[in-house]
Amino acid sequence: MRILSRLALAGTVAVTLFTALPSLAADSIKIGEINSYSGLPAFTEPYRKGWQLALEEINAAGGVNGKPIEVISKDDGGKPASAITAANELTSSDGAVMLMGTFFSNVGLAVSDFAKQKDVMFLAAEPLTDAITWSKGNAQTFRLRPSNYMQAAMLAEEAAKLPAKNWATVAPNYEYGQSAVAVFKQILSAKRPDVKWVGEQWPTQGKIDAGPVVEALIATKPDAILNVTFGGDLVKFVREGSTRGLFKDRAVVSFLTGEPEYLAPLKDEAPTGWIVTGYPWNAVKTPAHEAFLKAYQAKYNDYPRLGSIVGYVTMKAAAAILAKAGSTETAALIKAAEGLPLDTPFGPIRFRAIDHQSTMGAFVGKTGVADGNGVMTDFVYRDGKDYLPDDATVKGMRPAP
Repeated sequence: MRILSRLALAGTVAVTLFTALPSLAADSIKIGEINSYSGLPAFTEPYRKGWQLALEEINAAGGVNGKPIEVISKDDGGKPASAITAANELTSSDGAVMLMGTFFSNVGLAVSDFAKQKDVMFLAAEPLTDAITWSKGNAQTFRLRPSNYMQAAMLAEEAAKLPAKNWATVAPNYEYGQSAVAVFKQILSAKRPDVKWVGEQWPTQGKIDAGPVVEALIATKPDAILNVTFGGDLVKFVREGSTRGLFKDRAVVSFLTGEPEYLAPLKDEAPTGWIVTGYPWNAVKTPAHEAFLKAYQAKYNDYPRLGSIVGYVTMKAAAAILAKAGSTETAALIKAAEGLPLDTPFGPIRFRAIDHQSTMGAFVGKTGVADGNGVMTDFVYRDGKDYLPDDATVKGMRPAP
């Protein structure tokens, strides 16, 4: 494997990565990859390790249609404008035939619109906003991770069983947080018409002033709290909430908190009993996951995070689309991706033709502490296909082709 790096415009870092094998044709199929490596390394660095592992496996097995895949990767810094600059360079100068990646929802939406305008396929790896496949969906964009709607439906299923009636929310004030709160409210209120929403807090992503946020939530006297903060904001929120008694005798339902990226930094400060989505990496015993785990640990001498899974599957999906299409033309790639089945460490998934959303699911469980570390307990894998609306509903939300 050889790794070449260069500085691109606007401070963007580009890394070209591919495996050169004597049996492969000299030319390669180029994929442009964009992500917020400097904006949220806790998730995106494991994500990069995941796609690099998958790329190595793909090229070692002969590449796609006799050609190696070459990935040209750029850092968007968490900024939509930088992502658009990167996307333009990748497709106009670097020869990328498709795009993949992005983390933040506002960045993913920007690249999705670029893909539509330039007619290039975009495989969105991590953005969770429902808009990317529904209200702002387009033919060129597909999404891997379970969306806000899917995760909200999984969490609301458990939240509806709680006796809590008065709910408060806290979420980062940008597309992801706003859409997560909105859809959770919609689904839980439909299941429990007696629920009342008594307060909400909207800290700036990455800049939470946790003390005042916690005090404001306490003042609303909720029975339960929906949390959508993650990363460093989550650590601050948990610490201040624990110190000030916010979580005492209150249920908490939380997006993403069971993911190792966010749970591990809390160590023995991890909350107990929160209902969360996540990834209990050391307790998933299926053959597919154990094979992935063995390969990942052998290469990196580290445990995988959810980002590792997402990166790995995104790369495998891109290769499967290219192989099925037998072409690098956008129209052929779209046709190949619609309805595409794919085996993953979480089990089989497919990309729905109706909205280009994959059926990848998530683990739902509770947070706890074991041996001084945050863990997921009482978890179960929820298949994404069971938490998606039917075709008629999707047609009402998605723009006509």
